[in-house]
Amino acid sequence: MSTEDRVTIYHNPACGTSRNTLALIRNAGIEPEVVEYLKTPPDRGTLAALIAAAGLPVRGVLRRKGSLYEELGLEDPKWSDAELLDFMLAHPILIERPLVVSPLGTRLCRPSETVLDILPRPQQGAFAKEDGEPVVDAEGRRVGRD
Repeated sequence: MSTEDRVTIYHNPACGTSRNTLALIRNAGIEPEVVEYLKTPPDRGTLAALIAAAGLPVRGVLRRKGSLYEELGLEDPKWSDAELLDFMLAHPILIERPLVVSPLGTRLCRPSETVLDILPRPQQGAFAKEDGEPVVDAEGRRVGRD
């Protein structure tokens, strides 16, 4: 794979949005580097760089679903960005997913079709999400977008 096509996805195979995003990458004919971040969490520098590259605040990549967010009281504005990073590093499930890195940018791909904005290759055919929602038509064009 050339560097122009190199794509990395920080993936959770238990997450439907993450699975749909991975499938969209593959539908473009790209086999990405798949980082199962719950098994192999990014280090602090990598996580901070991903968040910055995505143009998001640290809280924008903090997963709010699940009981851990509430148990730790992370909705409290008292937590600094550095402290929130500490929580995400200690508990990778708190990292919202999927994060995708490509030569065209870094995005938190929620919804999954956000990945289409940063893929270096076009879609190679029709694609529908796991729930049947069409995303790409047979000609590889995004559905429902002008």
